[in-house]
Amino acid sequence: MRSLTKGDFMGHSGVNISYAYLCHPHAIGAVAISTGRIESWVKYQEVMFDLYQNGYSVFIHDHRGQGLSGRMTRNPHMGFVDDFTDYVADFKLFYQKIIEPNTQHRPQLLCHSMGCAIGALYVLAHPQDFAQLIVCAPMFGIRPALPNWLASILIGANLLISRGLGHDASYFLGQKNYQETEFALNELTHSEIRYRLFRDEYNLQPEVQLGGVTGHWLRAALKAMDAIEAQASQISIPVWAIQAEADTVVDNKRQSRVLAKLPHCEVQQIFGARHEMLLEEDQYRRPCLAAILAFLRLANDR
Repeated sequence: MRSLTKGDFMGHSGVNISYAYLCHPHAIGAVAISTGRIESWVKYQEVMFDLYQNGYSVFIHDHRGQGLSGRMTRNPHMGFVDDFTDYVADFKLFYQKIIEPNTQHRPQLLCHSMGCAIGALYVLAHPQDFAQLIVCAPMFGIRPALPNWLASILIGANLLISRGLGHDASYFLGQKNYQETEFALNELTHSEIRYRLFRDEYNLQPEVQLGGVTGHWLRAALKAMDAIEAQASQISIPVWAIQAEADTVVDNKRQSRVLAKLPHCEVQQIFGARHEMLLEEDQYRRPCLAAILAFLRLANDR
């Protein structure tokens, strides 16, 4: 994309944050994208193009610890964050440094998976910044859904072992460095073409590769999801949720419970779609994208 602007800035606590944006010359609105775990803006170029072609300026950054942004562990493959408020602090800086100076529109926030948890925490902290929130396959609960007491014991043991060995972090049970999953075994999408393009991009730029989660990340994620559910009724802006009916990555049951607590929320389910609806086959991706564009236009009409 010829008009794509790329750069980086110093995020919260000195972590470098990578970003990209497209400024539409005749923009009808602006959209910020909050991506999911392991994702980078390099994976979202088709989505950015779709939004741009429909008249929107588009802004996206890589969350700390993934994509082209800075890593906080000696092993760059480890999924790590101290607290999800660090993601929010980076996002606020992105809003102030990059989004605000480059659009006259009050932007809308489009999120996927983990990015939805970050987005929800962001609008709780800064309700004035975005006109509305669109969440796709939101990570308001994860699978397998362990009881809190068991998760606490396992995470506590992981952190204790990590400290005892003098490590900055350790993988949680069963987690490991980045490894490409065969398409036939993947749980993200039915689209072999889009899946292959995503994996090829990550092979071309191995610095964006990210492996499994650490105990630190999992502890922070569980804390964030509990906070979102507890404060869901305080989210004052309109929320539009798109659920992937065949999702095996996030917990749709808890997701529905949280969405029901939002005071201004509409839910649409894409039957048969897997977790990454914007990476799906066209029969699933088209209705998802159509819903997103319809939701965006509603804010334009206000």
